[in-house]
Amino acid sequence: MSEKLLKFVTIEQEMPEKRGAESRRHDFDEIYARFDPKSAETQASRCSQCGIPFCQVHCPLHNNIPDWLMLTAEGRLEEAYELSSATNNFPEICGRICPQDRLCEGNCVIEKGFSSVTIGSVEKYITDTAWERGWVQPPLPEREIDQSVGIIGAGPAGLAAAEQLRRKGYRVEIYDRYDRVGGLMIYGIPNFKLEKEIVARRHKLLADGGIVFHQNFEVGRNASLADLRARHDAMLIATGVYKARPLQAPGIGLANIVQALDYLTISNRRGLGDAVAEGALDAAGKHVVVIGGGDTAMDCVRTAVRQGALSVKCLYRRDRKNMPGSQREVNHAEEEGVEFVWLASPQGFAGNGQVEAVLAHRIHLGVGDSTGRQTPQIVEDSQFTLPADLVILALGFDPEDMPTLFEAPGLAVSRWGTIRADHRTLMTSMDGVFAAGDIVRGASLVVWAVRDGRDAAVSIARYLEKSADRTSTMAAE
Repeated sequence: MSEKLLKFVTIEQEMPEKRGAESRRHDFDEIYARFDPKSAETQASRCSQCGIPFCQVHCPLHNNIPDWLMLTAEGRLEEAYELSSATNNFPEICGRICPQDRLCEGNCVIEKGFSSVTIGSVEKYITDTAWERGWVQPPLPEREIDQSVGIIGAGPAGLAAAEQLRRKGYRVEIYDRYDRVGGLMIYGIPNFKLEKEIVARRHKLLADGGIVFHQNFEVGRNASLADLRARHDAMLIATGVYKARPLQAPGIGLANIVQALDYLTISNRRGLGDAVAEGALDAAGKHVVVIGGGDTAMDCVRTAVRQGALSVKCLYRRDRKNMPGSQREVNHAEEEGVEFVWLASPQGFAGNGQVEAVLAHRIHLGVGDSTGRQTPQIVEDSQFTLPADLVILALGFDPEDMPTLFEAPGLAVSRWGTIRADHRTLMTSMDGVFAAGDIVRGASLVVWAVRDGRDAAVSIARYLEKSADRTSTMAAE
């Protein structure tokens, strides 16, 4: 084993330099600096090279984390990049936005007492260096295959599948409803977590590799699913889920009660320089209450701070340890002045035409349900009021009615509205039509979408190979 490893007993955990809360409250720049080469090598050297790498086991992509940490510690960055990108299509994105505290770093064997290796920051450093040094190349295949795949959705699942299929030599065309490539990575995630040029350069790289993009293209309006199926030898549906989960409560129709994605999209469009109506969904000078406890809620509260809100509160019905969002994000939000109102749930909204207050009650966590998670129960006579000029609902996302939207009544869906796909092949009820990502799994993480897209690419390639063999056999006969 390299003598440069196993340094966790003598070297403490260190993150890249983080800007102070007062500084970062006023802009949308990323909050962490980048590791310098020496710091990256030092932190990578803390890896214990354990016999059972739980970091790798708990990564949805099963990235070869100990190996590229070893290569980084030894200064062999190009090899580290090759190993990192072998299992991950977007390591520079995952290094920025993955909740490492819940996945790889949270399961590092030296986490307890010694603090984990800073895996995400090293991953970001490796790939940013690779971009700067020209190691990241377009997915140009060694040979072209005369079969095409159409992909609906230019989010992480669709892009990951497209790159894998293009590398194999297939012609790939992506259809997306938005004017930019990236899906929620562009319009749903704020710049302080993921600067948009990071996504844009991936788009250019894929286009340089021969992948064709059709922007502002809505399936069901510009063409039906059947129309696209007729154009391609196989299809992949990777649309994600965008329909906001509703909240039924008195006063829900008051003005300035908005959905999280609408709010984040407007904010991101402002940052991209798009024309946005003055004051539209802007938290400046307002008392803001965000309802929800996931990563989207954290994006909303931290965006509201940067827009100049007078106060920002996050209302969540469970306690801190039971919230689904990243604890690291919660810490960032608290540093920036966000107040968390734990164990509380809305019961209605008050106002004269537009919202002026959130009416809430306290929650007690009762016995566990079938999953073991404690059930929220309302505490009697515990009502209280929070002043609010802007309320943002971050309650999660559900799929749209895909069979109707795509004019494809034969497309089977689950009882939750997600597309039903064979768990082994990811093929839907329609021959040659596959599905992957959130539209099958339900709202989840970018890293899971990448995993699903890669798995779908394997199944699609297998399907096309069999289809080509059948065609060749028929021609021979």
